[in-house]
Amino acid sequence: MTAAAQGTRSVDIDRARLTRSAALASISVATFLLVLKIWASWRTGSTAMLGSLADTALDLVASLATLVSVWIASLPADHNHRFGHGKAEALSAVFQVLLIGISAAGIAFRSVSALLTGERVEAAGEGIAVSVVAILATLALLGWQRYVISRTRSVAIHADHVHYQSDLLLNVAVIAALALDQFLGFGKADPLFGIAIALWLAWGAWQAAGEAVHQLMDHEWPDEKRQRFVEVAARHPELSNLHDLRTRTSGHTDFAQFHVDLPGSMSVHDAHEIIDSVEEDLCREFPGLELLIHIDPKGHIDEPDNPLVEQNEFAKLENGE
Repeated sequence: MTAAAQGTRSVDIDRARLTRSAALASISVATFLLVLKIWASWRTGSTAMLGSLADTALDLVASLATLVSVWIASLPADHNHRFGHGKAEALSAVFQVLLIGISAAGIAFRSVSALLTGERVEAAGEGIAVSVVAILATLALLGWQRYVISRTRSVAIHADHVHYQSDLLLNVAVIAALALDQFLGFGKADPLFGIAIALWLAWGAWQAAGEAVHQLMDHEWPDEKRQRFVEVAARHPELSNLHDLRTRTSGHTDFAQFHVDLPGSMSVHDAHEIIDSVEEDLCREFPGLELLIHIDPKGHIDEPDNPLVEQNEFAKLENGE
């Protein structure tokens, strides 16, 4: 096994451990908060608290889906999945987005109903205490998720993170609604905050969907990342006319392929040595990278149907494009 392959394997193992720990932490927090909020919703009759309870219940389902997805995504490539299982995370993220959307619609409906009927809340003190505990637990979870995301780039954990960020605002809104209703006599506060929570959840769902859809659609890397990739390849003066660069990301694995020109008179052995060096350099700079390089003889002209094939990435780099 090459040094680059060993490094990639080590990254995969560390990533699997981190993503699973984040998913298990989400399940633990969601279960704890679900029990608390069931009691608080029964005591207060608050629409905002009921919305928070519904969101926490969906959090638990989403966190279970996340655990399954990161476990599947960590499985190595096999005979039927030669590119690995990374897109399981994107599918989990889409599932979470659907749950968030359902939660937002249910909260909005319940809030509008309470606004029209003039329902009032009770036992605000207990509800506020539960929300404070929920905020503290959520802050601890968000901190760990943020660390895991910085190390793994997991879209499933990122979608879960977005959901729990909304929980933070949701619990603050519950406190404000209960306080305004019970202590200041503003009876419409609870349903109005419920509607605001629903809108916030819908916006969070829209935001979380973007990266998951990009992965499922094999979207190209961001321009900055592509440019960095070409800059690393350009360290090797033996290469010329790097073209037909194609990139995508699946789960934690980046995929890249390109054509490059080498002298037609060069031996296969020498060309292989150069390409090995290029691969080592690129895989060191981009951990977890799956790379495919095709060699063309210098001066060879393709006549492809795809107009993107003949873009010389080195020339674009020199021209500052």
